[in-house]
Amino acid sequence: MKAGFYTIMAAQFFSSLADNALLIAAIALLRMMEEPPWMTPALKQCFVVSYVVLAPLVGAFADSMPKGRVMLITNAIKVVGCMLMLFSVHPLLAYAVVGFGAAAYSPAKYGILTELLPAKQLVVANGWIEGTTVTSIILGVLAGGFLVSDRASSFMLGFDIPNFESGIDTPPEAAILIIALLYVIAAVFNWYIPDTGVDHRVPSKNPFFLIREFAHCVALLWRDKLGQISLATTTLFWGAGATLQFIVIDWAARALGYNLSQATYLQGVVAAGIAVGAVLAARFVALRNSVSVLPIGVAMGLIVIAMIFVTNLPIAIVLMVAIGACAGFFVVPMNALLQHRGHVLMGAGHSIAVQNFNENIGILVMVGMYLFMVRGGMSVNRAIVLFGLFVAATMLLVLWRHLHNQSKVDSLRLIPEEGDGRVH
Repeated sequence: MKAGFYTIMAAQFFSSLADNALLIAAIALLRMMEEPPWMTPALKQCFVVSYVVLAPLVGAFADSMPKGRVMLITNAIKVVGCMLMLFSVHPLLAYAVVGFGAAAYSPAKYGILTELLPAKQLVVANGWIEGTTVTSIILGVLAGGFLVSDRASSFMLGFDIPNFESGIDTPPEAAILIIALLYVIAAVFNWYIPDTGVDHRVPSKNPFFLIREFAHCVALLWRDKLGQISLATTTLFWGAGATLQFIVIDWAARALGYNLSQATYLQGVVAAGIAVGAVLAARFVALRNSVSVLPIGVAMGLIVIAMIFVTNLPIAIVLMVAIGACAGFFVVPMNALLQHRGHVLMGAGHSIAVQNFNENIGILVMVGMYLFMVRGGMSVNRAIVLFGLFVAATMLLVLWRHLHNQSKVDSLRLIPEEGDGRVH
């Protein structure tokens, strides 16, 4: 691999690490402000809304200049959002600014790989980027939980510089300041990402043209018999995963008596389970058999319901690993199938944009459903049961749709051509 690739990996790692740590710090800030509980899941909605609204445009922006510069600019926007929290801007608005930067950052980090590396190295490179991202998510959640813990915050707030008043007086603020430094580290790596020398003229800067082209790509992938199955599955996965983040926090407080810092460790356990499931899927599931994992998605929804019966840590850890492993095992083959169909139908770049758009709609919808449950005063146990049943039922519908598609294809193969009595 070229040296520039490792610089990209380092930049992605620290930027994603900060994104996930900041979510935990923002939750702690909301709790310190004594905001209503429904604002906690609303944080995620504020973050991902830019991914949906800007989906038709961010690809063209990423192609309009050297992608290292795009990553530097968008990372700077994340720093601004992070610092807004320290200047008394409401966490929902400040985290929305961070999401705006993240939405524009995403296509650049993938697009630069095709400019920097030969085609034979792209699969390996994408594997490294995805592995780095998953690692940063796990460590970011754990880092956020540690930074808002009493032990870490008392240490950070204990620093006192004579004749200097920082205005950092609370544990969430101290955590946010450290997280801002992580964004600065990412920016340093962004600065040293090499210019690949690729011509950065985009076919059109007309937003209406870009929106029409994007809408065509969305419709194209949803009409494809295999594309719609894989897209529906990955959309459900990301929506369920984002919702599960908040369910685990609320459930850990009720069932185990855990505070926010302790609950984040269980989130890390789920993410570790996803990694285990992903490794097993990569080892045992071939692309041609990818749809065979759909029943695992149904099982995941039913296993989630078992959370309401758990009241001790060892069983909770086993359950979190099982949920994560099911998720990782069924989403990795579906993601590979989606990338394959997208590449065949419209090219990798457009396919990633369509995938991001739909998956973040899934997050908006499912986190929004949980938000209204919390706002309506629903108990966490009832919310868990409804969540699990929704996931299982939706996966059953996807499985039924796939079998229906297959039956139509098989029946068409039995129709003889005109003037020919043979079966084709």
